[in-house]
Amino acid sequence: MDNTQENLQEAFAGESQANRRYLFFADKAEREGYPQIARLFRAAAEAETVHARNHLEVMGGIGTTEGNLETAIKGESYEFMKMYPGFIEQAESDNNQRAQISFRHANAVEKIHHDLYQKTLEAVKLGQRLKDEPYFVCQVCGNTVAGEAPETCPVCGAPKTKFKKVE
Repeated sequence: MDNTQENLQEAFAGESQANRRYLFFADKAEREGYPQIARLFRAAAEAETVHARNHLEVMGGIGTTEGNLETAIKGESYEFMKMYPGFIEQAESDNNQRAQISFRHANAVEKIHHDLYQKTLEAVKLGQRLKDEPYFVCQVCGNTVAGEAPETCPVCGAPKTKFKKVE
């Protein structure tokens, strides 16, 4: 890989992280009574999204929907099979219980994402029509379910009211 490709990857990662960070900062500013600062953070987050998308496109990182599903499956598989188990082990060794919980929740949900992507890819390959339904995301652990939110999150135990509908 040449230096420009490495730079594009680093820029994509940095812009993506800045986007999320600024959205979280906006939420905090909003809660603290600073709506204009929240707007500034959200505007900057949107700009960082533009930068990240441009970098990813230059890298050839956005393919066909089928290819994108395959890429997503590989990424989720890596996370729940290799990345998070190591992170959990290190957090246990460090006796960092908050990190352990965060990593365990993420690990469980990455497996769920993997399975959702796998099922969707299989349907696409078979030419099957996908059911038109919303997804619900637990705002405590990230658990993602299609159709209807469960009464209690099976990953973290949060009540149904903690699920956010995604159309």
